Amino acid sequence: MSLNAELVKKLQNTSLNQKKILVVGDVMLDRYWFGEVNRISPEAPVPVAKINKTEDRLGGAANVARNIASMGGSVSLLSIVGEDNTAHDLKKVLNNSGIDAILKIDSTINTIMKLRVLAKNQQLIRVDFEEKPSHEILAAVLDTYERIIDNYDIIILSDYGKGGLSHTEKMIKLANEHQIPILIDPKGSDYSKYKNATLITPNKNELRDAAGEWLNEAELQTKAIELKDKLQLKHLLVTRSEEGMSLFKNDNTIINYPTVAREVFDVSGAGDTVIAIIALMLANGFDIEHAIYIANVAAGIVIAKLGTATLTLTELLNNLINLDK
Repeated sequence: MSLNAELVKKLQNTSLNQKKILVVGDVMLDRYWFGEVNRISPEAPVPVAKINKTEDRLGGAANVARNIASMGGSVSLLSIVGEDNTAHDLKKVLNNSGIDAILKIDSTINTIMKLRVLAKNQQLIRVDFEEKPSHEILAAVLDTYERIIDNYDIIILSDYGKGGLSHTEKMIKLANEHQIPILIDPKGSDYSKYKNATLITPNKNELRDAAGEWLNEAELQTKAIELKDKLQLKHLLVTRSEEGMSLFKNDNTIINYPTVAREVFDVSGAGDTVIAIIALMLANGFDIEHAIYIANVAAGIVIAKLGTATLTLTELLNNLINLDK
């Protein structure tokens, strides 16, 4: 039996909703305005978009949770929103997605929103609305995290650098004390706050920010291993776009996963899918190598879709089966 057939059989015999996953991090609303452009504005040399459709999607940590829920997993989301209409719209999408939302309200900020205007599936402009949360609300998030942590089998910290994860070190320490694996999608150049995590998943640009430049594959591998050892991580996964993924294990062995994307349409949110699927698989008894193999296949599915997208278990199974053909 091939590896794909074995994984399909195991997935079919696994109830993915039996284990509970907690996602903590920066949550945002991705708002899309779809329209058409037929003229240039008389006011300035810019296109005029006539909007005929709007759509709200979950972004940031919420998209990670959405990827787990769309696969049939049980997931909770702990995050911060403002007291505004965007928060109301975000909660509505969360409820419709089957996500248990634990949202702390900070009345001093606006909920993070990214507004994208598109015509014929081409993005014309993106407008961001964002503010950093208050220290009081961040403390409340940590208190809630500590209170509920034992309810979960695995934890994801989804760091988008928006200020919602100021207590990362304490969250990792608590997860380790409770012997709960903790996976992190990192941001920024200072990775010291991720020390002692189970797994971090930087892309190539994020690895470069944290570890410096490299000239060849050997140097990339050396820098990745040095970073993993310095942070005392169990594993480090580098997502490499068209080059696939590279797993640096705790024994310093390296496993490369070639990309399985057939057509790249939109890579936004692919990192969310990767860490979501890895967590879902690990929570349900898959080993790290098979979890990442499945996540790599899942990423190949979502980047063929527009915007921050998800996949279903049926789509994943069908793609695994088709890989053997």
